[in-house]
Amino acid sequence: MTAIKRLAVYCGSAAGVDPAFADVARELGRTMVERDIELVYGGGKLGLMGIIADSVLDAGGKVFGVIPEALVVHEVAHRGCTELHTVANMHERKAKMTELTDAFVALPGGIGTLDELFEAWTWNALGYHSKPFCLLNVHGFWDGLAGFMDHVRDSGFLSDARRNQLLKANTPGEAIDLLDGAAQSAAQGIVW
Repeated sequence: MTAIKRLAVYCGSAAGVDPAFADVARELGRTMVERDIELVYGGGKLGLMGIIADSVLDAGGKVFGVIPEALVVHEVAHRGCTELHTVANMHERKAKMTELTDAFVALPGGIGTLDELFEAWTWNALGYHSKPFCLLNVHGFWDGLAGFMDHVRDSGFLSDARRNQLLKANTPGEAIDLLDGAAQSAAQGIVW
């Protein structure tokens, strides 16, 4: 039995240039539904955000979107979500997503995706939550970031234990398996 009932997915509001990004977003959505895992995401209808939401909905799953009011006004909200939470700003969005989820995965994305990922990691480091996070490394997209985090560790600004928290997977199934193992460890009080 999986420890993850809801998975927050951070990803781009664009689809990117590599068609594999969209393909993996669709595969992740289908895999989540097959494993009875609900989606928590940024509530948008564009790019990888819209693709994963549509994939989960098309497969019969549940989607919980969290979107700032300013983006609703600009008509980028996905109106097909099972629940769409409208919040005042990006800080409230990240807090609500953290509240709603059991774990986090990052698909390819830009500065918003990085902001969300690093805030989840920082909140974990500060003890605000013990939820795991993973990079879904589509065609090596996250290799540069993982290498930089090794550099940060090697420069004395990140412990080995903290660096090892940043999980990296090549497939949606592997990402869910890694996150589930880490979530089960955290539930038993074991530092993952």
